[in-house]
Amino acid sequence: MNAKMKKRMIAVSGVIIIVLILVLAFVGGNTAAQTVSVAEAAENPQAGQKVQVSGNVVQDSFSTSGNVLTFKIYDPEGDPATQLEVRYDGAASSTFGNDVTAICTGKIDDAGVLQCSELVTKCPSKYENADSALTVSQLLGYGDGVVGNVVKVAGTVKAGTLTAAGMGDRFVVVDAEDGSELPVTFDGALSDEVADGSTVVLTGSIGADGKFAATDVALEG
Repeated sequence: MNAKMKKRMIAVSGVIIIVLILVLAFVGGNTAAQTVSVAEAAENPQAGQKVQVSGNVVQDSFSTSGNVLTFKIYDPEGDPATQLEVRYDGAASSTFGNDVTAICTGKIDDAGVLQCSELVTKCPSKYENADSALTVSQLLGYGDGVVGNVVKVAGTVKAGTLTAAGMGDRFVVVDAEDGSELPVTFDGALSDEVADGSTVVLTGSIGADGKFAATDVALEG
């Protein structure tokens, strides 16, 4: 092997080594998050370490400012008083709400807040028979006589109206027969099966403002 060939091999080897170093650095910086409980994250935050924490959203603990969502989670199988604050720089999905299971991935800062980069919410589907429910048109037809009374109403989720909890009206339901619409407020968790066009059965009451304050949302089944 002549000197020129040796120099070429040395140069190629050097490039390969540099590439390997960069690849290892990239992989090392994107390693899988360590799964920890809410208690472990709250009591031993290990600032800067990437972790994944699952817990249920504390009732009415969430707020949105700009595009930043903050909330607290707790372990439903542990001490409910032990909570972890989460900050998510991104829009919450329509399934986000009170007591929904939130899977949060990110790094805990020096203040003990989980700076979440990935947020997944899960809520089991609920089904209810709509036979005893009013239609949207029937409910609206009662006028002031039904304001404040707990009733069940069934309708179809209007396309493009689903939002996350805390963002105003949660969605609008439409009467399949005459197209009557009813805005719905709800701060609870929604199943990801609740989507545009889904038929839902709502429990709650209509207010003087014409909005239906739901205490429960189920898919027709």
